[in-house]
Amino acid sequence: MDDPHCDPRRLAATYRRFDLVNRAVSGWGGVYRAHVRPRLRALGRPARVLDLGCGGGDVVVRLAGLAARDGLEVAWVGADPDPRALEAARERERPGVQFVSRGSAELLADGERFDLVLSNHVLHHLDTAQLREFTDDSRALARSAVLHADIARSRLAYGLYAVGVTPLAPGTFLRTDGLRSIRRSYRADELARTLGDPWRVATPAPFRVLAISEGTADHG
Repeated sequence: MDDPHCDPRRLAATYRRFDLVNRAVSGWGGVYRAHVRPRLRALGRPARVLDLGCGGGDVVVRLAGLAARDGLEVAWVGADPDPRALEAARERERPGVQFVSRGSAELLADGERFDLVLSNHVLHHLDTAQLREFTDDSRALARSAVLHADIARSRLAYGLYAVGVTPLAPGTFLRTDGLRSIRRSYRADELARTLGDPWRVATPAPFRVLAISEGTADHG
């Protein structure tokens, strides 16, 4: 999927089916209950939340639905610099959820700031320098928390995914991209060492890591 010349039809099908895959494996329901909802409620006012590298937009749309059911007033923004992802994401656009073609540095330059910043399955795509830039930018964009969720690398995760994704894989990149992503991802201890302070790394669900930090926006 990182290949700009990959089959556009298979790519579009992959983005559409990510919703099912992420619901099954990403653990965002638990992250929402443990981290997102308490932060939003503590603000005591309407909030603004950014999903960096939103891909096809399924995670931010799901979180928007959860927050709406809890009576929380939130403006959600999904940002991704890849126009192919934005094309897929905008099929999911709805009131309260906006998608923009922007990376983290562009959002900072635009003067954008958010109460929470989050991402899903972005960290393993980045080399060390890109990871540092991405995480620094995310903290500078956030007034409250930053939450970066990703896969935890393990042989068991690899094997289970290889079997479990088979019914959804035809006509998509779900199998090849997913298995490559697991191979490239971090274990919790590796991610903690790589990020260092002020990040802490939790394991919110099996085969998942969650990097957590406080934002620095408007702090001096």
